[in-house]
Amino acid sequence: MTSYATSSARAEMNELRRLKGLLPPELQSWVMVEGTAEVNPPLIRSEEIGNDEVEIQIDLAKWDQLAIDQRNLLFWHEVARIQNDTIPKDGWEMAALAIGLGGAVGELWVQDGLLLILALALCGVSGWRLFQKNNSERNLKEAIEADEKAIALATRFGYTLPNAYKSLGSALKVLIEQSLKKRQRVKYEARLQALKKSAAKAKAKVKTSSTTETSFQTENIYN
Repeated sequence: MTSYATSSARAEMNELRRLKGLLPPELQSWVMVEGTAEVNPPLIRSEEIGNDEVEIQIDLAKWDQLAIDQRNLLFWHEVARIQNDTIPKDGWEMAALAIGLGGAVGELWVQDGLLLILALALCGVSGWRLFQKNNSERNLKEAIEADEKAIALATRFGYTLPNAYKSLGSALKVLIEQSLKKRQRVKYEARLQALKKSAAKAKAKVKTSSTTETSFQTENIYN
């Protein structure tokens, strides 16, 4: 008899293969999809693992608690972030800032003006990059843009527009309910509000089509 651990591992591998198939063809050769073994990791995230490779990492234990359509839209959100080139880059900024500060202190001691200017310039560039990375408004804007693109990817893979909005909206509601950190919860709530506005605009554009309008009325993300 197949053990529970073996059955669970097989189900996880099947899910990773399924998600790999949801990648647009142009990404399949350089975007990897893997389960994460970290303690208390985020549900899903992406990071560079080389000069020309990106890995989408998923907490499969939490992932399994979501409906298939919710998983798909959250996955396409991450794919959209990769396409938009908004995933975190290699964390060189902190090292550069430390080098710059150390260099500035050293050059003050030896009084070399040119090297002091170069060290301060390195501090400025790395500091600005760190500010951009941690800018909450910028990060929210990028997340909302990725949600919009995720909807487009869903329709590319056969979803109707109403179902795409409904699936992503319900996924965000689950994330809001599960978020223990207020800051993260507020971000999900802002994304959901932006998604509702986008759905309303999409509905307005298709009012001439009675079939689509009826679908929006019965399958929406407002309730």
